[in-house]
Amino acid sequence: MEHFYIIVNPKRDAQLKLTKEIQQFILEHGGSCRYQENRLQEGKSFEKSQIPDGTECILVVGGDGTLLRAARDMAERNIPLIGVNTGHVGYLCELEKDTAIQGVRKLLEGADYAVESRMLLSGCCLQAKTVQTERIALNDIVIHRSGMLQVVDLIISVNGEYLNTYRADGIIIATPTGSTAYSMSAGGPIVDPRADLLVMTPISPHTLNAKSIVLGAEDEITIEVRTRDGGQGKMVEVSFDGQPVGILKEGDKILVKKAQVRTRILKLNSMSFLERLRKKLQGCAW
Repeated sequence: MEHFYIIVNPKRDAQLKLTKEIQQFILEHGGSCRYQENRLQEGKSFEKSQIPDGTECILVVGGDGTLLRAARDMAERNIPLIGVNTGHVGYLCELEKDTAIQGVRKLLEGADYAVESRMLLSGCCLQAKTVQTERIALNDIVIHRSGMLQVVDLIISVNGEYLNTYRADGIIIATPTGSTAYSMSAGGPIVDPRADLLVMTPISPHTLNAKSIVLGAEDEITIEVRTRDGGQGKMVEVSFDGQPVGILKEGDKILVKKAQVRTRILKLNSMSFLERLRKKLQGCAW
């Protein structure tokens, strides 16, 4: 592997010190490498067109949020990503600050690595008979209450068939990759990230028998904000991988399904998912 590109969150890499160090190391060892800053928090998206054809690996320097954004934006390019954690937790990142150069050295030397194909979610809001732009998510799509601290009623249908109405603070639709994120915190199951399925988990449901439901990858989930007689015009917020993207009012819907594209995550570590899970359950770091 010789041709690299770096996407960096400048707030997670002061003065791009690590980014430039990685770039210099790659150039000194006969590879090619350019970088671009991801300034999403400033409302500036990085330019996908600047990533050269022939790029073999994208190094994402930042935290899980930076990697999630890169995975969504670069899915159509089918270039494997590897995360370099300079944030706080970095569950999705394969490398840390002090192992980044070592990891790049292995790739340059042709060391064995695995590329995991990860499922993405596609979500599309239907508001007042208007179809909004489709978006994708790697971890989850979350529909949660907005404004007043009141529960909302969410009508759930799968493949056009009514399933249930949840009275809750919201609901999470997660991928296997996202099963260890918000979904797990809300009581959802842990799933091998290489699997293809949908995990639906209510958030603080106001009933004792509301549980997570695992659905097939080809299922389509429709979530409608129930209109209540004499209601106060309740609204819910929609977030993709933690980023708010819009508001649904009573009667509005969102359709969630498996995306047509996938993302590719490069793994250098020989540690299996079960070993990582065992260490996590024992209170160790991933």
